[in-house]
Amino acid sequence: MKYILLNNNSSVAYDDSDDSDVKVYIDGKLHDFKDSTENRIDYAIATKRNKYIQTLNNQFENLLLLTGAGSSIGWGKSGKLGKSMANLWDDAEVLLTAEVFRKLLETIGYNETWEDGTIVKNLEKVLSMATPAIPYIPKADIDIEDCVNRIKDFIKEACQLSLPDNSPHTLLLNKITKRKVTLPRFKLFTLNYDLMFEQAACESNFVVIDGFSFSQPRIFSGRNFDYDIVSRNQSRVKEEDNFIQKVFHLYKLHGSVNWERQDNKIIQKENPNSPLMIYPHQSKYESSYEQPYFEMMSRFQSNLRKENVFLITMGFSLGDKHIVTAIVEALEQNPSFQLMIVNRSIDEANENLKPFIDAAKKYSNISIVSETFEDFAKNYPDLKSYNQENTRQIVINLPNS
Repeated sequence: MKYILLNNNSSVAYDDSDDSDVKVYIDGKLHDFKDSTENRIDYAIATKRNKYIQTLNNQFENLLLLTGAGSSIGWGKSGKLGKSMANLWDDAEVLLTAEVFRKLLETIGYNETWEDGTIVKNLEKVLSMATPAIPYIPKADIDIEDCVNRIKDFIKEACQLSLPDNSPHTLLLNKITKRKVTLPRFKLFTLNYDLMFEQAACESNFVVIDGFSFSQPRIFSGRNFDYDIVSRNQSRVKEEDNFIQKVFHLYKLHGSVNWERQDNKIIQKENPNSPLMIYPHQSKYESSYEQPYFEMMSRFQSNLRKENVFLITMGFSLGDKHIVTAIVEALEQNPSFQLMIVNRSIDEANENLKPFIDAAKKYSNISIVSETFEDFAKNYPDLKSYNQENTRQIVINLPNS
């Protein structure tokens, strides 16, 4: 039986082991199709979407979205697309050559394999094992530092992505930010280094509060997250702030391809030589306690502790200890916290996901949805009552001189 939506109070699953008699289970009960000839799996998917749309239609006071690599994989243009860790492994092997890459794995003692004997393509663990070995392995044997630096440079280059036309990033931002202006701003936390969401925000004329000043050069300060954008109409009778629409907060927990440290300041800069990024490494937990990552992580934790919080995770593998620890703490300590995990599949063999699957079967404040990033953006409810679309653009075609 395959779950496509899982929650203690609401679930959708199907069993397609027999193609001639696909069984669909709604809220744990076998659905009776009677004499219907409709596609049963399509019916299950439609039911799943109706259920999670109903949840998302609620106006949560504090709405948070946490995205991981899954919101970038396969997206981009001009043939340059976001890549998975397995793809980066293959590229690293080509970059270093198969012989050097094999020698690197042998030298650091990396020997993880699947049950069928094929190697586990965990580039994060390779970097975690190689980095501390640098001072202890003679360069005459293999220059591990050079290998690590070349892989990091390649990862930095691989994250220089351009937003494609009609991307789900733009669609989701336009929908998810449609909220009452009296509610706290929507907050987007991302583990990705690329600028896809920033480009989507620019494309749709959003104001992004990202911790950097609005002057040039853009300098980072945590206090910038405490500011907001309001319209001050001097002709008004009431002296009240009018919070403008299309504003959200952006927190990049692992850094960004356009951050750089200069003269003890953190600035935004196009194509910096040494971007501030926490590269895939098992010491990410320790690195998150350095600035600017510490500020981002602190904001993530403090937002999870607020009342009436709804966190959606999208394309996040649940493999980052420091992030998962904060989420688990919120589940255990915050009675008004709700979590929706959006993943490509609900796979109980996934060790990172398994504890949350078990919890979702017991508790009503955890939901797991099997959905792609693109389909989730398409099906996210569009709250017309809080429409923030710009007025129709005026186009004036001047005659050629």
